[in-house]
Amino acid sequence: VTVVTDSGARERSPPPPPAPQQRGAFLHFYSWKGIAGCCAKTTIAPLDRVKILLQAHNHHYKHLGVFSTLCAVPKKEGYLGLYKGNGAMMIRIFPYGAIQFMAFDQYKKVIKKQLGISGHVHQLMAGSMAGITAVICTYPLDMVRVRLAFQVKGEHKYMGIIHAFKMIYTKEGGFPGFYRGLMPTVVGMAPYAGFSFFTFGTLKSIGLAQAPNLLGRPSLDNPDVLVLKTHVNLLCGGIAGAIAQTISYPLDVTRRRMQLGAVLPDSDKCLTMVQTLKYVYQQHGIRRGLYRGLSLNYIRCIPSQAVAFTTYELMKQFLHLN
Repeated sequence: VTVVTDSGARERSPPPPPAPQQRGAFLHFYSWKGIAGCCAKTTIAPLDRVKILLQAHNHHYKHLGVFSTLCAVPKKEGYLGLYKGNGAMMIRIFPYGAIQFMAFDQYKKVIKKQLGISGHVHQLMAGSMAGITAVICTYPLDMVRVRLAFQVKGEHKYMGIIHAFKMIYTKEGGFPGFYRGLMPTVVGMAPYAGFSFFTFGTLKSIGLAQAPNLLGRPSLDNPDVLVLKTHVNLLCGGIAGAIAQTISYPLDVTRRRMQLGAVLPDSDKCLTMVQTLKYVYQQHGIRRGLYRGLSLNYIRCIPSQAVAFTTYELMKQFLHLN
């Protein structure tokens, strides 16, 4: 709207603030993104716990493989043993998922506006920055979750989430103790989150461009916009997660060993990222060290990423944001 000032000059009035309904829609949108992350992680919680046990070579299960450990944990600790650390994971994943997706949308806008970069490159950059932001904000909860998940029945050092927070704070140097392993986490999250969003965005663009009738359908909230069919969304999300996991997996092993800290007998040899990578490689090699549990990671990341990206796309339609 153009208005005339007292001096006779013609100026454009500022745009009106977003309507309360619009702000509420965005709030619900980001809340549903957090719920999407919670749903995805809950489905693969048992696989997550087994992966942690194998990555750090827990002495009760270090001689077993992936499926042998999945069978051994219920026998030794009961079926609830497969869900150790799941409470802390749920507390963490809701803000993590919401922060990651929200930051991704905001970084995309900033990169395109400030740097003038668009297309696949700006998706890669925005995805990497969003992953790092979410990790830093929620890292203490991830530390506690790993400590709880590594415990075996009869050898509990931590009695729960609050007790673990207190023990780590008092015995491991205060607040910095919650950020052991942050460096390999950040270094690993950049390619993981970046390639995850990049691969999903690329597959989505190629699919809709090359086979719109076969793979796409009109959006529920805007018939002029094409979106992927649900089963195609699931497939693209799974592929994106698998590729990203393969690239960043050795750094994930490094992170877990550093997070466990004093819990491991060889913790003095895993104080830095480079030192930990060298130690794991020298002691266990590539397949049984740096990539131990990777097959399990494929099983857990495909449904997790598939559900997360599919829910993300469906919520955009449900809240009329296309």
